[in-house]
Amino acid sequence: MLSALARTVVPVLGRLTVTSGAGGVAPGSVVAANHTSLVDPGLVLAALRGAGVEPVVLAAAGLWKVPVLGRCLTREGHVPVHRGSGRAARALDLAADALAAGRVVVLYPEGRLPGRRDSADRAPEAFRTGLARLALATGAPVVPLGHAGARRITSGGGAKQLAGLFTAPLRRPALHVHLGEPVRLGGDVRTATAELRAAVHRAWRQAVEQLPQGAGGR
Repeated sequence: MLSALARTVVPVLGRLTVTSGAGGVAPGSVVAANHTSLVDPGLVLAALRGAGVEPVVLAAAGLWKVPVLGRCLTREGHVPVHRGSGRAARALDLAADALAAGRVVVLYPEGRLPGRRDSADRAPEAFRTGLARLALATGAPVVPLGHAGARRITSGGGAKQLAGLFTAPLRRPALHVHLGEPVRLGGDVRTATAELRAAVHRAWRQAVEQLPQGAGGR
């Protein structure tokens, strides 16, 4: 339901385009996406829905407390991440189970939104190690996903984010998602994390370059 909703709503908020490299998103893959805005999960889900993929998403556990949304997340098999608690590692175990069942898992390796308030697109911030540990433990290929334009819908403080969301259908900002070629990791966690960040950075730059001039920043 969430993927179908994203596929319907995102085109109302902006002009979404999607490109991809060779390889596609095979069953049992991890999709690693940069995280810039509260609405960028919608871009990710809409892009994957267009590619015929209904993923499992690892997301902040607080979303499960939202009425209706929480029940939908549970029903569709998405995985809550209890950051800073003893249950945080459980999310990776559930993600590994989903991969073993042939599902595609979406993970945000930055682990948080950027603290800045401007609307520009900037390079992904430092990655946490969870994604590398998951990929190394399961042998799953990782598809780097970069997107740009979401901060032109929501960014900044609460009032600005609401205003951006309500005016987006009139402004119709350009949005782009690029799915990079799958990578398989080896080595230690530190090396794998650096390799993943570089791959997502390349996909993000591809997405920025697809936006009309002046619509995104580097």
